[in-house]
Amino acid sequence: MKRFIWRTMAVLVVVGGLALVVACQPSGGEGGGGEPQLASELHLYNWSEYIDPDVLTMFEDEFGVHVVEDTFASNEELLAKLQAGAAGYDVIVPSDYMVEIMIEEGLLAELDVDNLPNISNLDPLFANPPYDPGLVHCVPYLWGTTGIGYNTDVFDEPPDSWAYLFDPELASQYAGQMTMLNDERESIGAALKYLGYSLNSTNEEELMQARDLLIQQKQWVYAYDSEQYEDLLSADETVIAHGWSGDFFMAAEEDERIWYVIPREGGTVWADNLCIPTSAASKYTAEVFINFLLRPDISAMNSNFTWYASPNAAAAEFVDPEVLDEPAIYPPPEVMANLEWIEDVGDSTPLYSRIWTEVKAAGEQ
Repeated sequence: MKRFIWRTMAVLVVVGGLALVVACQPSGGEGGGGEPQLASELHLYNWSEYIDPDVLTMFEDEFGVHVVEDTFASNEELLAKLQAGAAGYDVIVPSDYMVEIMIEEGLLAELDVDNLPNISNLDPLFANPPYDPGLVHCVPYLWGTTGIGYNTDVFDEPPDSWAYLFDPELASQYAGQMTMLNDERESIGAALKYLGYSLNSTNEEELMQARDLLIQQKQWVYAYDSEQYEDLLSADETVIAHGWSGDFFMAAEEDERIWYVIPREGGTVWADNLCIPTSAASKYTAEVFINFLLRPDISAMNSNFTWYASPNAAAAEFVDPEVLDEPAIYPPPEVMANLEWIEDVGDSTPLYSRIWTEVKAAGEQ
């Protein structure tokens, strides 16, 4: 490993980025036989607005590989696409619990760590995650929390409880002005946390209570949305939204009225990951891309762009202080203690899906 890194640095100094890859490629990648070759294109399947466009430009300039990006709105949409046989993607970005499911279904390739020297930059906290011990299949990309975004002009105090979305007396005040994530695990999880249960509950009685709560809440919900809820806040279509931390902070850059709070009952902590499907046509190029994203300066660029926390310890010196020092982005220990990872609920997965279908269908003709 050290020998690989030394050779990479030496060639970089002499001739620049493209030669870096060609000179140091181990055998067994694209191109068959001998030295692997970079593909001309890399296909990325990502969450919307989840990578700094300048990073993609820099990768193309340095390696001569054009990145084609498609986006998805939920982990379940991503899974369904792969299960249906989609074979056009080289890098995907599933969340923690979905990584575990995809590994079980044989959808993820094992990584060649010889092509990932920058993996050593990760914070030890993310080096051995429960959903992929030893990082055999994936590398953490960004992490954050799920909570409540709101318009500060409307709220005198931060709406720091799930009660603002579920309690009839409170939530009814914002009828038609709230959104919930179009994500079965996140929205059912929020209801479970409000009720005092684990967001990974497999207790059918608790899950039925969460279903009933969500059906009751539906009369006040403007939309179930995972892609533009922060824009709806800024456009004054809504005043409060269930969503992911970084999206609200990104919106706050343009609209100072928008802010975010982690509910005091707790919520979700999550990590999105860079993975390679077993169907990927350009595995070696995908690993070169992932290693590029693990560079401290590049990792910081994505953190600064998305306002999500970086799992890359070496990136800290490049992260903007307003991101690094914000406790709603890097929560203090007492807040972290109330957060849960979304886990694979195994045999209860169909029950979650049925509940979500019933919630979405409630009141529809």
